[in-house]
Amino acid sequence: MSIKVLCIGDLMLDVVAQIPTSPHGLHLGNDTRTIISTHGGGAGGNVASWLAVLGNDVTMVGRCGDDAAGAAITAEFDSLGISYGQIVKPGLHTGVVICLVDPSGERTMLADNGANAGLEVVDLPSLDGVDAVYLTGYAPLAPLSRPGVLAMVQAVNAAKIPITFDPATVGGMKDVPVEEILSWCAQMDTLIMNEEEAIYLSGSSDIESALDFFLDYAPRAIIKRGSQGAIGRQQGGEIVSIAAKTTEVIDTTGAGDSFAAGFIDAFRSGSNFAEAIERATAVAAHCVAIVGARGRVGTQI
Repeated sequence: MSIKVLCIGDLMLDVVAQIPTSPHGLHLGNDTRTIISTHGGGAGGNVASWLAVLGNDVTMVGRCGDDAAGAAITAEFDSLGISYGQIVKPGLHTGVVICLVDPSGERTMLADNGANAGLEVVDLPSLDGVDAVYLTGYAPLAPLSRPGVLAMVQAVNAAKIPITFDPATVGGMKDVPVEEILSWCAQMDTLIMNEEEAIYLSGSSDIESALDFFLDYAPRAIIKRGSQGAIGRQQGGEIVSIAAKTTEVIDTTGAGDSFAAGFIDAFRSGSNFAEAIERATAVAAHCVAIVGARGRVGTQI
């Protein structure tokens, strides 16, 4: 069953360097041989791409520049059938992330937000027929985008469309009071975060207690645990624990984004909560087994 999903968030060009050691082991001031490739990136764009690969009708709300990187992003969206409206902003440069990926698949990111800053409520397209909305925390965490993005959230809530929200990284959250971020969580239908983010926002070192904490803000919450899978709970329900899928880990970039896409695809298509988390882990397992954060045309899951 195909659903119509609106993804709100950042669009980036990822420059992925598969380095032969950890970043600490690089020969600073000298040369290091590595494998480098470029891919579409940004949490919002990644979720949109995986949702499209899974067969859904997807529209992207974001911003990129009128440069070669922006052209690459829109070309990738065209190939996947993703709608994107007026996302190209003349005179601005597209956001770029340099991803250093070590032999274990762990990634270290250097980010330039570029054109992503400055999202406005006028960037929100018609909500007619939209079944679900995904919002990445990178969007409201950007000071220039915050008013516009929160106005979008109000409009989506007024239309009674469920929002799945990923608060994004702890590093990005440290410039915003926790109470303010929690006020955003209270406007969402589903919260998806990793362990570090859950502990940071809840103040609890116990994952199950953190899960209960978030149910005071939203109807359902999910905490991703990497190789240990994920746990989730709905208000009034029992804790669901799903093991991670066994796979060869090549690049963890985009793992959380693919997880969110898999959950939205399954849950909004009629799967129950546990089945949707199971589907999310399967999509994430596919993501970490490839280089880059996005599914591609022809990807089979």
